[in-house]
Amino acid sequence: MYKWKKTFSTLAVSALFFSSVGFANAAVVTPGSVTAPEQKGTHITILHTNDTHARAVEESPNMGYAKVAGIADKYRKDNPNTLLLDGGDAIHGTTFATLVNGESIVKVMNEMGYDAIVPGNHEFNYGWEHLVKLSKDLNFPMISANVKKKNSTGLFDPYIIKEVDGVKLGIIALTTPETAYKTNPKNVEGIEFTDPSDEMQKYVDELRNKVDVIVALAHIGQDDSDTDNTFDVVEEVDGIDVYIDGHSHTTLEDGILADNGTLIASAGEYTKYVGVVDLWVDGGDVVKKKASLIDEKEAAGIAPNEKVAALVGSITKEQAPILDEVVANIATDLEGAREKVRTGETNLGDLIADALRDVSGADVALTNGGGIRASIDKGDVTKGEVITVLPFGNQIVTLNVKGEDLIAALENGVKSYPEASGGFPQISGFTFKIDPSKEAGNRVHSVMVGGKAIDPEATYSLATNDFTSIGGDEYDMFKKYSQAGLYGSLDEALITHLQKLGKGTVTTDGRISEGTAPVIAPPAEEKPTPEVPVKPEKPSKPSKPVTEKPSVYVVKSGDTLYSISIKYNTTWQTLQQLNKLKNAHWIYPGQTLKLPVAS
Repeated sequence: MYKWKKTFSTLAVSALFFSSVGFANAAVVTPGSVTAPEQKGTHITILHTNDTHARAVEESPNMGYAKVAGIADKYRKDNPNTLLLDGGDAIHGTTFATLVNGESIVKVMNEMGYDAIVPGNHEFNYGWEHLVKLSKDLNFPMISANVKKKNSTGLFDPYIIKEVDGVKLGIIALTTPETAYKTNPKNVEGIEFTDPSDEMQKYVDELRNKVDVIVALAHIGQDDSDTDNTFDVVEEVDGIDVYIDGHSHTTLEDGILADNGTLIASAGEYTKYVGVVDLWVDGGDVVKKKASLIDEKEAAGIAPNEKVAALVGSITKEQAPILDEVVANIATDLEGAREKVRTGETNLGDLIADALRDVSGADVALTNGGGIRASIDKGDVTKGEVITVLPFGNQIVTLNVKGEDLIAALENGVKSYPEASGGFPQISGFTFKIDPSKEAGNRVHSVMVGGKAIDPEATYSLATNDFTSIGGDEYDMFKKYSQAGLYGSLDEALITHLQKLGKGTVTTDGRISEGTAPVIAPPAEEKPTPEVPVKPEKPSKPSKPVTEKPSVYVVKSGDTLYSISIKYNTTWQTLQQLNKLKNAHWIYPGQTLKLPVAS
């Protein structure tokens, strides 16, 4: 697997993984100048968006749906052979969508004239049954080749064939298998996500002799992943001409041309860009292809689509009485940016975790950083802003969790560190350190609950959200615990906590930090005992009662496994094995350790 930054230097990427052949053709296409004089073949333009997350309203640098529609109008006017595709995660993300379970986005996308969409993981946030209902209200197809019911039938059609000016394009769609844990697992009960490379190759082979161009419309992403990422699929599948990507929010200014000839394109997030792929097809062959992006600066002279603007405006107006209510006033900007909450402690992450613990009275709280979707500016805070930060409608639950599973949860949350991960833990009531030099699963140390070292065998009350409580973001260690309490929604708890905070400032307090794990010195090598002359035995005295060697030891403050081993003439490795200690560092005052039986 490869690790990638969210925004790429295409030259650096090509030097590392892909040939540089084809980058000369990747010049930016200026709106209104989409034709290429003297270029042989039929010119087809594919416009694409991905990970818009319901950013319907123009708010720089997000262009909003009316502007995106205006760009599409301009391209269609200049080249009637233009398609508009979406790479997923469109119908959830802001109150514009979540207040009506995505129905508003369906209406707007219908007006924009999309040709196809692939469901991303967040399309399933309302449950797969509701998604199927929404898909039937679309005026264009929702497609995915690897979303299956348990009986192996597809939930959606795997592909469509579009004929444009005599050229046939086969558009095959893929949804990330990470959806199984990157939406609430309850939302996909009865659904499975099959191998994307296998499904893509199957349908490429099926369409190879039926179409002129193969387009992959994939919500797969370019991040390192436990499942296949985009680069795996492109490497493993033969015959894809254009691969339009989503999920990782990656911005590819000029696309990437793989060694096997596949052109990869991705348009960032939140309508900051509209992607443009230009193809020239001659005699059934793609003779030229290039990718570019349009942002708000390049689109400054393009008028928004009036019908889409009016529709977005009317929906916004209907929702305003609910969303414009001021619920708090704060003196501090609260940091909720994606790249921050998925890699480290932030003041908003602290505040949300504190709110969970405050409302529930739990010992500790943990919520996934990927559930925090926006920042909040200081000053008046509206209900709409809070819901935008926490748009999933998650409920706060408590679980009674053993200390060893809390440690396992933290290990899960930081396994990708310092790379961003939606599972990164924002916490309250306890602290820990990360040693990034250690392998995943052994990075967490110095875990303290209420100022005391965590007891792996003790039980703690944990407040978390209902997504992580049932295994979301791979917090599988929580699945075995029954729900101990239910305390309302995250957004309500955050509003209450903000109101308590008032004009106070909010800063991080170091509850999560980097640090080298402490090292326990191995026992010193035993030196041979020098021989001494044997003295004549003295007459024996009556023997004293033999004191039996203790079978257990209660750990005292300052003890280490090594110091205990020396005291009882054994080794720290023997003690670790005998007591089934996952980590030799994790002993604590009051802990009872078994001692080896005297031979």
